[in-house]
Amino acid sequence: MAKAAPAPRPENFQFILYEKKDWVARVTINRPEVYNAYNTPCLAEMHAAFRDAAWDDTIAVVVLTGAGRDAFCTGGDVKEYADLYTRKPRDYWKYMSLFQECHDALRNIGKPTIARLNGMVVGGGNEFNLACDLAVAADHVVIRQVGTRVGSVAAGGATQWLPIVIGDRRAREMLFLCEEVPASKALEWGLVNQVVPYDQLDGAVDALAQKLIDKFPECTRYTKTQVNFWKDFAWHATIGHARDWLALHFTSLEPLEGMKAFVEKRKPRYRELRQKAASGGSSEFLWGPYTRTCPKCGAKGLPEDFKFCGECGAPLDKT
Repeated sequence: MAKAAPAPRPENFQFILYEKKDWVARVTINRPEVYNAYNTPCLAEMHAAFRDAAWDDTIAVVVLTGAGRDAFCTGGDVKEYADLYTRKPRDYWKYMSLFQECHDALRNIGKPTIARLNGMVVGGGNEFNLACDLAVAADHVVIRQVGTRVGSVAAGGATQWLPIVIGDRRAREMLFLCEEVPASKALEWGLVNQVVPYDQLDGAVDALAQKLIDKFPECTRYTKTQVNFWKDFAWHATIGHARDWLALHFTSLEPLEGMKAFVEKRKPRYRELRQKAASGGSSEFLWGPYTRTCPKCGAKGLPEDFKFCGECGAPLDKT
């Protein structure tokens, strides 16, 4: 990853739409071609928009949503993960730093936030949903976590906040099974505040925003700070560790297999990895641990499963 670029300015946004009108700021993730998955520059723009809204006294409420009706947000761009961060895991640590800053800016924005859930809410998309104060969902919405399906861990908000929001057992169900939670169940569980037909979504969000505008801003800000206590406690106790662990995890086989499978639209080889470990092999490295030495050229650290030296091409003995 190159040197960090200057923070984007609203007039230069390319991946989000940002509108401020009548006391409400609307931040729309505008990548419908990838179901509003966010890439690195998109996160930078979201962060800039949240900071701008926090400082603007003409803004009383912030609405976060996605473009179109298919997806609110489907989390991080897995193609970017597969293409960049499996090659340079250290850059995932930098990416996670930006992700953390973006979440901090949203959670500490000092104003009530509404997630306008217009479509699928997946992975990191649900983490942004959880970071908002309130949520209104269209009735076709489904919510799910996907970390353990794609070789990652949903430690960017979901592992921290789902137990607080929906309870421990339901959180484990979402995080371990990665199954869809339809809008009606999301309402029952407390993942959202309202569910309405899609054509009534904007009206419901606007009505909620109007109620929030007609409250004292200083009292609302401090109420938000107080209510955020357990979210902040869980977040700050874990996010630094998660950033480092996830970056290191990108050196292993699970994210490579899971994310390549996602990009290639095939099922990951979950049981093949389990079988490798069960039979005494390595489920952490694609070609085994780096234990071999070439008897011809002396190259060291060759993967255990290599049959030929990657340096000189000589056959490797089986010992």
